[in-house]
Amino acid sequence: MNRPTAAGVSRPTAAETGELRRGTAYGFLAYLLWGALPLYFAALVPATPWEVLGHRVLWSLLICAGLLGLAGQLRWTLDMFRDRRLLFTMTAAGALIATNWTVYTVAVMSGHVTEAALGYFLNPLVTVAMGVLLLQERLRPAQWVAVGTGLVAGVYLTVNYGTLPWISLTLAFSFATYGLLKKRLGSSLSAVQSLTGETVVMAPLAIGLVIWLAVTGQQTFTGQGGGHTTLLVLTGVVTAVPLLLFAAAAHRVPLVTIGLLQFTAPVLQLLGGVLVLGEVMPASRWVGFGLVWVALIILSVDSVVSSGRSRRLARAAEGAAV
Repeated sequence: MNRPTAAGVSRPTAAETGELRRGTAYGFLAYLLWGALPLYFAALVPATPWEVLGHRVLWSLLICAGLLGLAGQLRWTLDMFRDRRLLFTMTAAGALIATNWTVYTVAVMSGHVTEAALGYFLNPLVTVAMGVLLLQERLRPAQWVAVGTGLVAGVYLTVNYGTLPWISLTLAFSFATYGLLKKRLGSSLSAVQSLTGETVVMAPLAIGLVIWLAVTGQQTFTGQGGGHTTLLVLTGVVTAVPLLLFAAAAHRVPLVTIGLLQFTAPVLQLLGGVLVLGEVMPASRWVGFGLVWVALIILSVDSVVSSGRSRRLARAAEGAAV
């Protein structure tokens, strides 16, 4: 509970401040782990992206089922199949996140980490655009400038690449649509329930992939040494842990803080691709990335200013009511 000050304006308690700090740390760790994913997936070669997807789904499912079991909520999975709306939403979300995971893994393992990073830089702009087109949300002037700048950046990069940056656009749109579905679902599900539902509906595909790769002699789970096998098993951990950290952060910190923290992952991905994995970024392409960053800076500053204004109005109303 906030402490009232002499001026009638509430001040966070020590407990609330501690929660905010913990939430920020959890969020930073989540995006730090997501930012390191390119290096992890690069270490999974010679596994194919399809094998990585199959193992990622199955090991994530096992981890989530274990967590639900410990919480006494394993029955929720059966309830999901009785709720047609929930099952449809989980199936759609599973298809979107499977597409996102596959394209991302293909990008990383084929030397296109910078394009993948661009996709996650574009994601906030695509999310805002979807809010206007699909939810009839109204944008503030600065948000229109940000979206317009992002559109200019997209056109520039398309000309620069000589073709549509399909990796970036697929990642941005699949994750933005995934977020839209989760928004419609609301906060009725925990992070573990959500990931469990998505991996349950993806499980038949994942099992089929693993069996097909084994039958055709393309699997690398065995025959590449214990280290490689362990890395594939741990794809479940690197999938579930950041999500749980993010969930722990989401209800402790303001949305603006989450919005600013999310840029950590693509920045690290870009640096990892260029500095560690040796991808080449022509100077002309940095110009396109620069335009995207300008759009994101405008969007972030506007979010911070708007959030601050909302808090001041709320405090003023609080003071008037005292």
